[in-house]
Amino acid sequence: MARNILVTGSSHGIGAGCAVAFARDEGANVGITCNKNPAGAEAVAAECAKYGVKTKIYAGDVGSHDHCKAMIEDFVATFGKIDVLVNNAGGALQIPGGPEGEFKDMPMEYWDSQIALNLNAAAYCSRYAVADMVEKKTEGRIVNISSIHGQVTWVHRRMLPYSAGKGGLNMFTRALGVEVAKYGIRVNCVAPGLIFTKLAERYSKEDVAAFSRKIPVGRGGKVEEIVPMIQFLADVEKTRFIVGQVICVDGGQSCDGSIESMNFPLSFVEA
Repeated sequence: MARNILVTGSSHGIGAGCAVAFARDEGANVGITCNKNPAGAEAVAAECAKYGVKTKIYAGDVGSHDHCKAMIEDFVATFGKIDVLVNNAGGALQIPGGPEGEFKDMPMEYWDSQIALNLNAAAYCSRYAVADMVEKKTEGRIVNISSIHGQVTWVHRRMLPYSAGKGGLNMFTRALGVEVAKYGIRVNCVAPGLIFTKLAERYSKEDVAAFSRKIPVGRGGKVEEIVPMIQFLADVEKTRFIVGQVICVDGGQSCDGSIESMNFPLSFVEA
């Protein structure tokens, strides 16, 4: 029987790559979410449908508790249960005020919006996904998508709320993973480094080359290099003994002490 997988933030980038891969490689039914890119969501749904799977698009702000609750409830009603939740939605934005924007000048509404997107959304969706997995005795899988900047701050880009949100997501992964392990549910996390999505097209070849030289493997990553780890962590058989882990897929960035000086432009890793 086909698994039912919900991927948040899946209208482009890593989320889109995940949705298509799950449909293509295992014939999974896929829920696709978007907030500002409905055309992208439609394109991803159409690509998934080529593999004969069921899809449904959910438009709205996953930083809203009410939206997440309604979305998970509708997903379960539509597909019967939720087997896998990929909490991919997120985004890296600078503190308002340009390159010199600092925390002391930051509107707190901006803090709230970044924490809602990069931490709360995963908690809201997981809350209702876990409830369904426990009720139906599903050996469910939750895969959170964090960032290496949940471990090392992005100081030169004034990314304090983003780093705080992703750092919180890492600990949320560990805490929830331990709590629900007794139910056969596994919660783990992927922390990507610099990933070249279509958003990178806004930058010059010279800038891309300069930033790539700061990565130990000599280049940024590709979406298709992140997706297999997400698929692995969503696999029931392969992850029975993996609980609450945050796995970096970053070309060695998080192992290099010079990462703190990396002044990457906004935002190669926006989900």
